[in-house]
Amino acid sequence: MSVVAEAFTIDADGMALEAARWGKGASEIVLLHEGLGSVGLWRDFPARLAAATGSGIVAYSRAGYGQSASVPLPRPLSYMHDEAREVLPRVLRAIGARRVILLGHSDGASIAAIHAAAPTDECAIAGLVLIAPHFFVEEVSITSIAAARTAYQTGDLRARLARHHRDVEAAFRGWNDAWLDPGFRTWRIDSLLPAITAPVLIIQGAADEYGTLAQIAVAEAELPRPPRVEIIAGAGHAPQFSHSERVVAAIRDFTAACFSAPPQA
Repeated sequence: MSVVAEAFTIDADGMALEAARWGKGASEIVLLHEGLGSVGLWRDFPARLAAATGSGIVAYSRAGYGQSASVPLPRPLSYMHDEAREVLPRVLRAIGARRVILLGHSDGASIAAIHAAAPTDECAIAGLVLIAPHFFVEEVSITSIAAARTAYQTGDLRARLARHHRDVEAAFRGWNDAWLDPGFRTWRIDSLLPAITAPVLIIQGAADEYGTLAQIAVAEAELPRPPRVEIIAGAGHAPQFSHSERVVAAIRDFTAACFSAPPQA
C-alpha cells in the first residue's frame, strides 16, 4: 500500500518548520531526524512505517535543516536539550498531539530521550524508538564526525547536502562544529534515563561508525524498565535504510504494544 506524504508548515511560536504527514491513523508517531537529516532525508521510511503500523506519521525538519527557518551559528552545545525541552513541545502542541511515540535517529534519538525524561503535560509519551542513540560521547563518534568535516570541505558532501538543505552551512556546521568542540566531550544524558517511564525500543547497527554497543549497555543499566533491543549485524548508522524490512517489523510490533497499553497515570 502506497502512503502519500502531505506537506505542511508548523508554526512553532513564530518559527516556520517544514513538516509532512503520512497516513491518517488515530495514533501518531513523530520522527526526529539525525544531525544532518531533514523531512526529505527520511526517504520512503515514513510511508513504509505508516503502511505497516496504521499510525499517522509526522516528521519535521528542525530549524536550520531542510526547508525550515535557519538559525544563527554557532549552535550552543546544549542544542539537543534546547530542542527537546523548548522546541519539541511547541511542535507537539502545534500538531495537536495527545499521546505519541517518539522515533528518533542519532541526534534525534537523544532529543527524544531528553524530552521523555521530562514530558510536557499536554502530550503523553506512549513509547520511544531510538535508532543509533547517543547517550554519551565516544571516540568513534568524534573520529567519524571529523572525517565528515573533511568530506564537507574537500569532497562532494557539501554539494550532496545542498540538495536537501536550504541553508547547508547551518545544517552542517551547526552539527559538526558542536560535536567537534572540545567542550562537547563531556556531553552525556545517561543521568536522565532513570526518569524515562515509557517503554523503549533501541535499534542499533553492529557496524555503526558513529557509536558502539556501549550505548546499549548504558541504557540497559539506567532505564527503569529493560528496553527492547534490536542489534542488526552488518548494519551501520542508518539501519532503517539498509535493513528496512527488519526495522519496520520491529517498530510495528513495538508500537502495537505501546498503543494498546492504557496510558500511564
